[in-house]
Amino acid sequence: MPIIVDIDVMLARRKMAVGTLADLIGITPANLAVLKNGRAKAVRFSTLDALCRVLDCQPGDILRFEPDGAQRDDTARTKETET
Repeated sequence: MPIIVDIDVMLARRKMAVGTLADLIGITPANLAVLKNGRAKAVRFSTLDALCRVLDCQPGDILRFEPDGAQRDDTARTKETET
C-alpha cells in the first residue's frame, strides 16, 4: 500500500506508550494497532484530529505517500549507476 503510517515514530519521539495514546484519543488499543501497523482501510478525520492534537503534530508527520514502485525504481537506478 502506498500510504505509510508513522505513528510508531511519533510515539517514540513523544516517549508515549501505545495504550496511553489509545486512551487519550478515545479508541481501543486494538484499533490503534490496526491503524499503526498499516492494516486500516480508512481513518476518520476525527481520529486523525485527535492523533494530531495529542501527539502535537501535523497529519503529514503521521501519514506519508510512497508510490508502489518507489523501491523498485531505486533498485533500478542503483543497478544503472553500477554498470
